[in-house]
Amino acid sequence: MLLQRAEKQVRLPVKDEWGFFGIRFESIGGYGAHIAGRMLAEAGIVHMGFNGSNFSSYGSEKKGSPVKAYVRFCDPDQEVRTSAPVEQPHVIAVFHEALIRTEPVTAGLREDGIVIVNTRKSPEEMRDLLKLQYGTVATVDAITIAVEEKTRVNTAMLGALCRVVPFIDPEAVKAVIRDTFGKKYPHTVPGNLRTFERGYESVQMLQITPQPGFHPEPYRRPGPLYGYLNAPIGGVILNPGNTVKKDLSASRQGYLPEFDREKCTDCGQCDLVCPDFCFVWEPGVDKRGKPAMVLKGIDYQYCKGCLKCVEACPFDALHDRLEEDGWADAHRVAHTGW
Repeated sequence: MLLQRAEKQVRLPVKDEWGFFGIRFESIGGYGAHIAGRMLAEAGIVHMGFNGSNFSSYGSEKKGSPVKAYVRFCDPDQEVRTSAPVEQPHVIAVFHEALIRTEPVTAGLREDGIVIVNTRKSPEEMRDLLKLQYGTVATVDAITIAVEEKTRVNTAMLGALCRVVPFIDPEAVKAVIRDTFGKKYPHTVPGNLRTFERGYESVQMLQITPQPGFHPEPYRRPGPLYGYLNAPIGGVILNPGNTVKKDLSASRQGYLPEFDREKCTDCGQCDLVCPDFCFVWEPGVDKRGKPAMVLKGIDYQYCKGCLKCVEACPFDALHDRLEEDGWADAHRVAHTGW
């Protein structure tokens, strides 16, 4: 059935001045944006009959690093003669709302564009956070869906995208999901299909009426930070990844460790396995009244939710919990003296 659809002459209902429909994924490593872009492009090209392309842009391939994925579609009789980033997309999918604090995620969005955000907030709240004055805001709680289905957020975001972009056939995307995961991990196919369906069904949308005098946020192509006039001495790391300004909260995928002071014996096993020095200690006394270092709590700014501390704790003083909006900030014990 899907192959028969590909034989028909299809046309994009919306195009930019170059004849493309552009999609940009704003994400971080570990959320599956790269493979989501690849699956979406495959669905449009192989099963729906469009021409198109996709590629991703990222630095080090590790959890928490910024990732952008790009997808272009065009009519089947048009050639794709560009591999430039999609700077003025029709759709932007933000895979974690924490990116809003550090990245210009809506830059370049077209006046009739759509922003999809993985968040528990309402579209009205997200509109205010994004300071968006035009277009459409769509929200989906992809993290909760992925945690409950034991998958990743990428298939939930694909479901949401199919809902807000009517010409993308959900059956085509589901066919690619079956093929992609079925080759190596067939046991994950049912869960990913459920994640896709739940993402499709749970989207909330808000269309924004532009106010007089509004201006779309322009896309600013990043240039080199240093040149021959301002390059620092070779080998100097001016902004290491473990500075006090580092915020790893965007790396968490739905869970974080919760600390129970009553059960803690200050054995330090959690601190030994923590890769980001999240645990805060202070001088105190042990249960026998002798001077000792006492675990005060967790600085969640540096916690990326790996939960190695939960596995290492021999006294059940740490356990994983679903992250709720504001919980980490309310229970954070900040490092001092750095």
